[in-house]
Amino acid sequence: MSNTLPQCDLTVDARGLACPMPLLKAKQALNRLSAGQTVKLIASDPGSERDFHAFVKLSEHSLLYFQKSDNELTYVLEKGESKSP
Repeated sequence: MSNTLPQCDLTVDARGLACPMPLLKAKQALNRLSAGQTVKLIASDPGSERDFHAFVKLSEHSLLYFQKSDNELTYVLEKGESKSP
């Protein structure tokens, strides 16, 4: 995971949304992207940190960047290749 905010293909502002909405918004954004593209999501719900880390462990997507400040969490996810049977 990088310490520098990478360039992103799409940005989603999920500030003010309670769990599980930030993760749902991220999933919707990832569905609009191609493999290798990135989405930056900004959230204010502290519970989203647990959700995002669990999500990337269970999916083909990668967490490229994460930053936590006083009232804001910033995630950059890279869309992975779909695992088709």
